[in-house]
Amino acid sequence: MRSSRPKPLHRLCGRPMVLHVLDALAEIDLGRAVVVVGHGAERVTKALLEQAPAGLAIDFVEQHVQRGTGDAVSVALTAFPDDELDDGGDIVVLPGDTPLLRPATLAALVRTHRSSDAAATVLTARLGDPTGYGRIVRGRDQRVARIVEQADATEDEQAIDEINTGIYVFRRSVVAPALRRLSPENAQGEYYLTDIIEVLHDAGYPVSTVVVADPMEAAGVNDRAQLAVAEAELRDRTNERWMRRGVTMIDPERTYIDASVELAADVTVFPGSLLQGTTVVGAGAEIGPNCHLVDCTIGERATLSSTVAKRVEIGADAVVGPFTWLPMGTRVAPGEVIGPCFSGWPDEHEGGA
Repeated sequence: MRSSRPKPLHRLCGRPMVLHVLDALAEIDLGRAVVVVGHGAERVTKALLEQAPAGLAIDFVEQHVQRGTGDAVSVALTAFPDDELDDGGDIVVLPGDTPLLRPATLAALVRTHRSSDAAATVLTARLGDPTGYGRIVRGRDQRVARIVEQADATEDEQAIDEINTGIYVFRRSVVAPALRRLSPENAQGEYYLTDIIEVLHDAGYPVSTVVVADPMEAAGVNDRAQLAVAEAELRDRTNERWMRRGVTMIDPERTYIDASVELAADVTVFPGSLLQGTTVVGAGAEIGPNCHLVDCTIGERATLSSTVAKRVEIGADAVVGPFTWLPMGTRVAPGEVIGPCFSGWPDEHEGGA
């Protein structure tokens, strides 16, 4: 039976999941990003090189045998020259399945880490039901002493509602020595990155935390149900961003726009419309209701209703629909009117592909 666990290249709002994580990283000041790849390494590497945020330098290292999160970070460190690991800088560690993390939250985590002079800073969250997450265990002084995974937690530890999100900032110079102290003596037989917190605490290093205001930001995507929840949250954010930029959405709850789509000011999108890929919509255009556009270019003031099109160019002031399917490669001239059920092939229409 095939696993239903989402992979890094599963798409949310039209982009691979891990790219949303890299988007958050790209907003902070960092020297490079290192992506640890395993299954399907070649496909992941190719996709990220093609679509990564502009200006973000990415190195790839492969974890040939998956022996836990601690081992993954050890593998990642091989991308850094030894002198870089001792230069007083910091290392940010994020899972590839937390696409809802906001850049502002990540920036706040880094600021807190640096201002507190901590060896490690952990992004935590408080949940009404923390089942399945590692718990933050504090000592009598309320300092973080360790993180215990669900499978290894006692009954009292399982009652703790502060959980580990798997997002950290470490002082570079302490990471490699602390990783060498990890042991796979646990329920999973893996090297847990979470154990590094106890190693640092026991060595006398300070560990700080930042509690994320919205736990949804740190939610991991472990199955298709969680993937759907993350998709809905990202679409809400995308719609809100466009509306604040002057786009009108008659019913945002029934409007679906990929993160890669570009909309000009004064565009109106009616309910039931799905805009995907590299679709670009010009100022004053009206889309919908019930349009499905993929990789299309829509001119200014064009009007489309109940239209399905892929890789189609529609000129300014054109009117298309309702109930219209446009074959791939169709070019609708400026001001042209295409009525219901047009199904001509591109070479029968203006400028066929």
